[in-house]
Amino acid sequence: MNIEAPHDQTARVSALAQDIRTLLSKLKRRLRDQAHVGDLTASQTSVLLRLEKDGPATASSLARAEGIRPQSMAPVIAALESAGFVSGAPDPADGRQTLLSLTEACRQWVEEGRAARHDWLVRTLQARLTPEEQDEVAKAIGLLRKLIDD
Repeated sequence: MNIEAPHDQTARVSALAQDIRTLLSKLKRRLRDQAHVGDLTASQTSVLLRLEKDGPATASSLARAEGIRPQSMAPVIAALESAGFVSGAPDPADGRQTLLSLTEACRQWVEEGRAARHDWLVRTLQARLTPEEQDEVAKAIGLLRKLIDD
């Protein structure tokens, strides 16, 4: 009979949690490397993702959503505008405000990055894992999904 002591089980789960975090961090870095993100900071990337997900927004609403001061958002926006990733237009509801949105060039760049990451992952799964191992990964994904599903 293989009954683990509560302490042994807690240590095992703690090690498993650490392994999952480490592995996901490495996978995230590898995927990021495939997309040629370039010199974008984490804040800039976060703003682009927020604009893509939520649509046009003012700088002040972006700052609130990102949990930073509006003054700290200004250089982030300026860098994204300079790179041609966002553009501003007067807010139809309040002409004093500027609504920022992704440019078409940014949308294309984001899509190309996603495609590059996807292609790399497909090629790597096919090259490094047997079909049986791919099935195991699919099962593991189902289990991991249970961790985050509400």
